[in-house]
Amino acid sequence: MSSQAKWNILAQQVPMSQTDFKAGEGGAFNMDTWDGYLADRDRLMDFLAKQKPSNPVCLSGDAHSHWAMDLKADFNNPQSAIVGSEIVCSSISSGGNGDDAVHRYFNTSDNPHIKFYNNRRGYVRCTLTPDTWKADYLSMLEVTTPFGTISNRASFVVENGRPGLQAD
Repeated sequence: MSSQAKWNILAQQVPMSQTDFKAGEGGAFNMDTWDGYLADRDRLMDFLAKQKPSNPVCLSGDAHSHWAMDLKADFNNPQSAIVGSEIVCSSISSGGNGDDAVHRYFNTSDNPHIKFYNNRRGYVRCTLTPDTWKADYLSMLEVTTPFGTISNRASFVVENGRPGLQAD
């Protein structure tokens, strides 16, 4: 790989990381995300694992909720290498106000690569330097009333040369 880029950004429509919505054995997956395209995702994760481009970060959306996730060489093996990071931005207003239910849709022990989830509406502010990528997950308590307040629900950092999200 010949890229000299400090940050390799993959901006695309839907969450890439695996999300198992069924606790315990077996699994239940959203086929409208990359979980419905396993061979394609496996090829991309294999490329990231073998070619090791500098600091891959995937920007995703269309989930109507905030997510912070590590990209894994093999999502079915929690011990596999972290090959990148994924930042999923909520919608700004669709779906109403949302709520603060945390992990209501999935079991965290079945998805250890998921570092953060929030069902409020808002956006993600990303600040990049040569050494760090910082993602602030900003959300509104209410989008259905004028002059609502916004708050930072969580912040994560990706350090240059260190794949994966670290809570900030």
